[in-house]
Amino acid sequence: MDTREIQKLIDFISKSDLSEVNIETAELKLQIKRSSGTVSSVYVPVETSHATVQRETFNTPVTQQISTVSPVESTPSNLIEVKSPMIGTFYRSGGPGKPNFVEIGDDIAVGQTICIVEAMKLFNEIESEVSGKIVKVLVEDATPVEYDQVLFLVEPA
Repeated sequence: MDTREIQKLIDFISKSDLSEVNIETAELKLQIKRSSGTVSSVYVPVETSHATVQRETFNTPVTQQISTVSPVESTPSNLIEVKSPMIGTFYRSGGPGKPNFVEIGDDIAVGQTICIVEAMKLFNEIESEVSGKIVKVLVEDATPVEYDQVLFLVEPA
């Protein structure tokens, strides 16, 4: 299913009385929900490897609405953001009672496991792509994360 087909489906649903649609095939998982006057969808290609999952999001207005923009907190320029490569549940350790992979102040190296993101019953070890020191952990243990959500701030070595 390509982007145009997904957009057509979203447009069709926005004109219908449906409030939620879930489509899952061998190639993709598509979830479309209507709330607060908009139709939102998440498109996740299903892959057999543990490679990074890509996500496309579409928002189609159903009725006119007024939205406010909240200021975005900026990251200091000397820090690197470590982001989630997929949608799932964030875990700081390998299991209950086990120590966290990293703590604030820990030095990390490229390739070091820094957390786990569980997606569709698969526990994906997330490895650091940078060397440096963990300055801040931005996500609570066992909470949902979005694709490209910042998990850690790292001071490069």
